[in-house]
Amino acid sequence: MSAPKVVIVGAGIVGANLADELTTRGWTDVTVLDRGPLPRTGGSTSHAPGLVFQTNAAKAMTDFARYTVEKLVALDCFLQVGGMEVATTPARWEDLKRKHGWATSWGVPGSLIDADECVRRWPLLDGSRILGALHVPTDGLARAAKAVEVLAARAGSRGARFLGTTRVTEVLSEGGRVTGVRTDQGDFPADVVVSCAGFWGREIGAMVGMDVPLLPLAHQYAKTGQLAELAGRNTEGAEASLPILRHQDQDLYFREHVDRLGIGSYAHRPMPVDESTLDPSVTGTTMPSMLPFTEDDFAPSWEESRLLLPALRRSKVEEGFNGIFSFTPDGQSLVGESADVRGFWLAEAIWVTHSAGIAKAVAELLVDGHSEVDTHDIDVHRFEEVQLAPSYVDETAQQNFVEVYDILHPLQPKLSPRDLRVTPFHARQRELGAVFLEAGGWERPHWFEANAPLLEKLPQDALPPERDPWSARFHSPVAAAEAWHTRNGVALYDMTPLKRVEISGPGSLAFLQSLTTNQLDKPVGSVTYTLMLDNAGGIRSDVTVARLEPEVFQVGINGNIDVDHFVKHAPAGVQVRDTTGGTCCVGVWGPLARDLVQPLSREDFSHAGLKYFRARKARIAGVPVVALRLSYVGELGWEIYTSADNGLRLWDALWAAGQPLGVIAAGRAAFNSLRLEKGYRLWGTDMTTEHDPYEAGVDFAVRPAKGEFLGRDALEGRTPSRRLRCLTVDDGRTVVLGKEPVFVDGVPSGYVTSAAYGYTVGRPIAYAWLPASADIGSSVEIEYFGRRVAATVAAEPLVDPGMDRIRR
Repeated sequence: MSAPKVVIVGAGIVGANLADELTTRGWTDVTVLDRGPLPRTGGSTSHAPGLVFQTNAAKAMTDFARYTVEKLVALDCFLQVGGMEVATTPARWEDLKRKHGWATSWGVPGSLIDADECVRRWPLLDGSRILGALHVPTDGLARAAKAVEVLAARAGSRGARFLGTTRVTEVLSEGGRVTGVRTDQGDFPADVVVSCAGFWGREIGAMVGMDVPLLPLAHQYAKTGQLAELAGRNTEGAEASLPILRHQDQDLYFREHVDRLGIGSYAHRPMPVDESTLDPSVTGTTMPSMLPFTEDDFAPSWEESRLLLPALRRSKVEEGFNGIFSFTPDGQSLVGESADVRGFWLAEAIWVTHSAGIAKAVAELLVDGHSEVDTHDIDVHRFEEVQLAPSYVDETAQQNFVEVYDILHPLQPKLSPRDLRVTPFHARQRELGAVFLEAGGWERPHWFEANAPLLEKLPQDALPPERDPWSARFHSPVAAAEAWHTRNGVALYDMTPLKRVEISGPGSLAFLQSLTTNQLDKPVGSVTYTLMLDNAGGIRSDVTVARLEPEVFQVGINGNIDVDHFVKHAPAGVQVRDTTGGTCCVGVWGPLARDLVQPLSREDFSHAGLKYFRARKARIAGVPVVALRLSYVGELGWEIYTSADNGLRLWDALWAAGQPLGVIAAGRAAFNSLRLEKGYRLWGTDMTTEHDPYEAGVDFAVRPAKGEFLGRDALEGRTPSRRLRCLTVDDGRTVVLGKEPVFVDGVPSGYVTSAAYGYTVGRPIAYAWLPASADIGSSVEIEYFGRRVAATVAAEPLVDPGMDRIRR
């Protein structure tokens, strides 16, 4: 079978890299089109300053950046001068310690250096203003424009063709599949079309009815006049030798241009751009991605630059422009296939830093069906429908511009927009003093101030230690009371935001069997925890499947990416319906849960009447519900579902009946602690497509003997070289937050995924990826803000390993 015809829209750094990656893999019938002239088309690549700082909070983005560096170095299109991020405030210095931890976790070489070393490496700095810096020797400057020419030539030698001054006016499709593109130069047939159009991406996506959640924003870049301190420093045509420099306390970065400095600023007001108003012409001095420089916006940044670099006091800004880049609601890139027109793909909002790495991932997805690096953080389907509204995209993308260099806590919520999605219980939760954080547009209680008085009644050994200032942010000791009452009484948890779909119709069972690892051919009323794999055996999701009727299943999933996966594979006759917004769910958990629920129902909620991992339709206080005997906190209880219109009535009935039992409402902080004590994994955090079930400790959900399913063959003969391990922190008080490096025998050997204080076990817990040789009882160290914290690999689960509490 011959390789498919591919049309790539956009000949910038992403499109050129994708053409190169595809032709490397044997897909040589590749045409790259751009509305601008070649090779400098007028897009963001044409003016990108090229600074590549690899370290990122997201492992995948760091992996993409590292591959970009390696590839551009091999092409002689990268100046590996190193990178420095300086701290001028104590808060930034602490943040650089955290960032150094990320670099160590993700395998990027780096070190924290003092002010004297900063000045030695960057003589123009005023050392008196600096506390220190993070230095990464493999960072540097991408020669993006040159790279495009080299990549285009290499892809062209394998058969790809690049055509400029060719504007795509329509994406052609038939029967829900792409067939080509129409341009002002004629039609180009294609089996696959990939939009790498940058800030024009919204326009291309709209051609297939796809909402592309990006916003073009202008970003200031200026060049100084000649500096005596740089004159003669860069010889033999070299444009830079000093490390690239970031001054994030003032939203600034710097790089050399031979004997001048380039200064980039995010300190100005957001400047959204309507791409439809741009002049598409490209000349020697103008291009659509470069807008006129607004001097007033740059004036404060110039003054801050002169304070950090005193040599600038004898210089001035000689030229500048406002360059256009793409921003998204969460600051990440956009990759994925259209849900409606198969064969149409996006690879948008990708900066030079990650260009080659993401292009490689897209090529792997197209050619092999899976990517070596997990892509869920950049999957275009990660957004909820409410997050695709232009008003939401505009506001959140601009806020991401403002916060691009800010010190952000992992739990830090948006201040606006809020209250986009509230559950039927929201009013009652507010009455109880719920402290809401936000995810996917949902307001989610993390703890309830109404429970604060319960802290005074806790046993002394149930009180948590005082936290350090960082882990204490967006946290309350009230979570300890909520966890204790869940373990010893009964609590109500709002589980509504956890996404679910109904899969129904003839062939539904066979369809689900083909995509999941566990045996689902069980009687009606069965509930099954199972995995979905990619074709390389990586865990693309974990789901819970309740068989409500012979061909009707309720499936608890992890998000819209799963919806897209089901819809993409569903055969004729099988319906996939997202029921999340029309339903709601209360988790009723704790040793007194049955005492609360049974008097409200005529159905049998005894252990014999509704066993663990079983489901039944019932009525509770007259409300029709579906009750699933599940517990992600490790206690007796049920997930109780009803329609949204009945939700408040259900909550009120449970709350009233629970008063004599001391029922409380509990939030996500307690939930996270309890689920870690039970060893329950969180997909996307603890495990992704980069991990297989045996490594992740969820192989109990794999039944190869049931027959064929996606990824089954790839699991044969696997021997884990690493495992997800449970750690307990030896000092009993240091609560890490995730992504910290873990050292085995003094060597960085893994990283933390999830972490919390274990209120039941009375010590902090962390899950971490470690070499398989780090067995139970092994001593390890977690690096937390630059200091090593001793921890021990523990047997899991930490609480109720015999499952007695959950099955009572």
